[in-house]
Amino acid sequence: MTGIGKAWAALAAVVLGLTLGSVQAQPVRGDNIESELVAPVTAAVPGQPLTVALRLKHDPHWHTYWQVPGDSGLPTTIQWKLPEGWSAGPIQWPVPLRLPVGPLMNFGYEGEVLLLTELTPPAGLKPGSMVELAARADWLICKDVCIPGGADLKLALLVDATAAPTHRAAQFEATRKLIPGRADLAQVAASIEANRIKLSFGAVGAQGGLPAKVEFFPLEEQRIEAAAPQVLQAEGDGSALYLRAVQPVSAAFNTLKGVLVVNGGPAQAAQGGWAGTLEVPLVAGRVPAVGGGAPLAIVEAGGAARVGFWGALIGALIGGLILNLMPCVFPVLSLKLLSLLQHQRQEDAAHRRHAASLRAHGAAFTVGVVLSFVLLAGLLIALRAGGAQLGWGFQLQAPWVVAALATLFVLIGLNLLGSFEFSFGAGLASSGLAQRLQSDSLAGSFWTGVLAVVVAAPCTAPFMGAALGYAVTQPAAIALTVFAALGVGMATPYLVLTLFPRLLARLPRPGAWMERFKQFMAFPMFATVVWLVWVLAQQTGADGVAWALGAFLLVGMAAWALGLAQRGARRFRWVAAVAAACGVYALFAGTNPAAVAQAQAQRAAPSAAGWKSWSSEAVDQTLAAGKPVFVDFTAAWCVTCQVNKQTVLQTASMDQAFAASGVVRMRADWTNRDEAITRELARFNRNGVPLYVLFHPQGQAHVLPEILTERTLREALSRLSGTGKSSTAKSSTAQFPR
Repeated sequence: MTGIGKAWAALAAVVLGLTLGSVQAQPVRGDNIESELVAPVTAAVPGQPLTVALRLKHDPHWHTYWQVPGDSGLPTTIQWKLPEGWSAGPIQWPVPLRLPVGPLMNFGYEGEVLLLTELTPPAGLKPGSMVELAARADWLICKDVCIPGGADLKLALLVDATAAPTHRAAQFEATRKLIPGRADLAQVAASIEANRIKLSFGAVGAQGGLPAKVEFFPLEEQRIEAAAPQVLQAEGDGSALYLRAVQPVSAAFNTLKGVLVVNGGPAQAAQGGWAGTLEVPLVAGRVPAVGGGAPLAIVEAGGAARVGFWGALIGALIGGLILNLMPCVFPVLSLKLLSLLQHQRQEDAAHRRHAASLRAHGAAFTVGVVLSFVLLAGLLIALRAGGAQLGWGFQLQAPWVVAALATLFVLIGLNLLGSFEFSFGAGLASSGLAQRLQSDSLAGSFWTGVLAVVVAAPCTAPFMGAALGYAVTQPAAIALTVFAALGVGMATPYLVLTLFPRLLARLPRPGAWMERFKQFMAFPMFATVVWLVWVLAQQTGADGVAWALGAFLLVGMAAWALGLAQRGARRFRWVAAVAAACGVYALFAGTNPAAVAQAQAQRAAPSAAGWKSWSSEAVDQTLAAGKPVFVDFTAAWCVTCQVNKQTVLQTASMDQAFAASGVVRMRADWTNRDEAITRELARFNRNGVPLYVLFHPQGQAHVLPEILTERTLREALSRLSGTGKSSTAKSSTAQFPR
């Protein structure tokens, strides 16, 4: 070929390559993901390796998986269909992200990622020809649900003696930097004891030095527990990373293989970020019992580390009985006290007929309580099965529920004072709930039971914690049975009074004082409002409280106008309707997500002196330093928590006792939803607060009773020096890895 012919051929190749580059490999759109094959150059050079990538672009919050997916998932695969003489290497995986999903930890990618593969064309390719590369890519894409996906993809390239870069070249170069090479570690070693693994190493990287943060991604499945905390601590002139092995440890697990991501990885190269693969012989050895790597011996007060079905059933019954004494429940039950007094008057007039009616009311109240517990538990179980990290009392973690309940109690109080009367008869329960709650109708008894459960659910009475913790780990039928037993226990006192009417004779005789007593009972309702507003202040801050108070003002105006309308001034109906609508608007305006997020940020640091914010990492680091830790799992809406806080935990004498024992105090605030706290509660077979745990650096955790006393807490502190040896306290232990 002449020089002119060669020039024309080269020009044609460039034009053809640019043209193909603009039309080839169109992206394929699938479920929540876009895929295509891309190359960094315009041509394949005969005999010269060519890097091609599977480009995946995920929709927001969706992800696919790394080569080892973690606790769940499947890795992306590529099956190449190449022309004769071509060969393909393995996928070159960039450093993955840690993707928590409920209590699980997965490894994968979000956003846009390139999975590189090196292809080698035969040396005999003819320049000027075209080559088509094809592949079948399959993946699992997940968010709240997982969807298997895949696509048949093609990429057409010109064959030429040289290749020009495409617009993807910079993206390929950036991806290559995210692919870990061999780890540059000095004095690396790995040892294992039980389920604890210690990876120790010296200087990191070319410049040396000790890292501030290290993450380990295993290159073999069923080796490392993905969700377990990874604790980094300085040891001598080097560092040690403590991991937890999957139990039972496989006999084939004799080499620790993985990717070590240092200081944020290559994406944070300016801050010393780096990543590398390692393969270290795993030898048996003595591994120090640090917080994140050691098995945790849970010691339950009273020897209740594990409860069976009958133990949970009895605990739920007793806990339900005790719930009636909780201050958050009594204002609601006092409404039924008024109803009982009214029935006593009727009993005197017609004994037999009203005795039967009384039993019917007791049954209606019991059905309302039990059914509400079962429905609430069913909702909790369904949401947890869907991946939501929720616990008992979850409804009061929603500020709008707290605000709505407070508004309802304002209405009930005004109704008791006689400001208005509902007259909608058999209308919707929500439209006449306050009146129904104190009426003689069976619906009134039923709805009193419902409301009692709503406000009682956040309270965890003695015996309830272990019972409910057991229930949520069981099949739905067993779980719902335990929750139903809780409802039966709570309804029993009222049911007994209605089944045995003679007991009512012990109540005061009916008289004019009953109207005054009815009006007086408005004030426990308003006291409940004060408590709920205080809870709301923790969740939404001062702005949320201001909106709520405005809502109370408008709802009060609506009740006043409705009362006037019921007394003949019918034109005030419109005033009542407009004021009620404005009140509802104010109610929800003050509980918007932005206000909640801002208030939660302000509550990040506990205000009480001597207390630190809880995190599992903080506990691990403190235990690794040899210091015991006391954790108060609490919430603003938990009345028991607040009583324990004021009477025991924040007294001057206990401050001195904690200081003398060298205990670090931490507070885990569950007022708003916090999945990390929910997971930690589950470790102790709990799904509600309060929970009090005293951790010892040697690997024991003492679980204290829900109702705290200074004596109980002091005894737990006094046993610190003997933990890990013999203990005379009545307790049982269970090995439960962190």
